[in-house]
Amino acid sequence: MNNTHQDTQAAKWWHTKIIDMKPGEIRYHGYAIEELIGRISFADMVWLMTRSELPSQAQSALLEAALMSAVDHGPQAPSIAIARMAMTCGSSLNNAMASAVNVLDDVHGGAGEQAVELYQTIHARLQRGEPLTNATAEGLDAWREKHGKIVPGFGHRFHPIDPRAPRLLQLIDEAAERGEISGQFASIAREIEQQLRKAKGKPIPLNIDGATAAVYAELDFPAPLARGLFCLSRSVGILAHAWEQKCQGGRNKGPIPKGWLWQYQGHPPRHLEGKKSVNN
Repeated sequence: MNNTHQDTQAAKWWHTKIIDMKPGEIRYHGYAIEELIGRISFADMVWLMTRSELPSQAQSALLEAALMSAVDHGPQAPSIAIARMAMTCGSSLNNAMASAVNVLDDVHGGAGEQAVELYQTIHARLQRGEPLTNATAEGLDAWREKHGKIVPGFGHRFHPIDPRAPRLLQLIDEAAERGEISGQFASIAREIEQQLRKAKGKPIPLNIDGATAAVYAELDFPAPLARGLFCLSRSVGILAHAWEQKCQGGRNKGPIPKGWLWQYQGHPPRHLEGKKSVNN
């Protein structure tokens, strides 16, 4: 086997349309890195890497807003708490961040992806000519039948109204008024909110996951990428908290303060009787 054939085989082992690199040259989707540095934002780069093209100014602004809106929610959020606990166990920053990102799964971190999926199923019904009210009701029924009663992106354990959600919807509305996006996914989110209120007899407001999902759906991101984008966003908060904990110090901090104990619900106290010693 000659070297040319080996080089060809090696080149075919991995193939990508994302990056072209050789000595002295780095290009992302055809753009030289030295032309991008200082000219595009980090949000632009995220778009380029995931979508193969640079975004418009309007698309970049909405993506930027969604990414920055979800960076942190305090140590009560499992991912943040895990990052801080990991640092008190002597972990490095990268290990603490990895530990935290690994719990951004279906329950904590996955609601945005799920909300995009829900919005898209309702949007597909609208495209077939169904009225918004009917399309939303049918979409919710289909979602519950498949996934259970919880509607992703709505309701919050701490906030009667999530302060992040109205602002993101406002930005969607403003972009829609300028003709930059359709605005249909914000309408879908609001209709879901109304129908949940009627069904429950109380407000079940849009939360950060549902609001960012409306942005990502308006920007035509596939649903799985919505979870990846949330991981990128929350990683900023994870890094900040891990670094703060390192600077604060502390050793082996668990999820509850020292002196607070969990509730034991097992067998009452008992004694070992009538057992032979393992040494006999």
